[in-house]
Amino acid sequence: MEEVIDQLRELNEPVPVPLELPDEELLVEIQEQILIHLPYELREFLLKVSDVVYGRLEPVTATDPQSHTYLPEVASVAWSLGVPRELVPICEDRGNYYCVEEDGTVVLWEQDTEELSEENWESVWHWVRDVWLES
Repeated sequence: MEEVIDQLRELNEPVPVPLELPDEELLVEIQEQILIHLPYELREFLLKVSDVVYGRLEPVTATDPQSHTYLPEVASVAWSLGVPRELVPICEDRGNYYCVEEDGTVVLWEQDTEELSEENWESVWHWVRDVWLES
């Protein structure tokens, strides 16, 4: 995990208005908004690297309700499209959604089939390494 965090920090792209990292209190508020518990590794991701901007993929963020990557908004849209309610979206990609299961596994929900693909990643950090950093 630390290696992936270091790599993200190195690749972080400068932006005119940098994102902020949330605190635990804000994540509790988000859990209350979306009515679902955030899996541990997703919480760690949001607390440590949700301010990173890199590549074409834009994972969810937790500090700016006006952002198109704001977790409660992304979740609302994903669930309205048919993503199972027990999954927490981590990233939208061309209508498909990478989501975190309760046990921390990341799965891909495909809009075309409205089903989960066979592909999955052991954790948020594996997804970051294998998908986001490769995008």
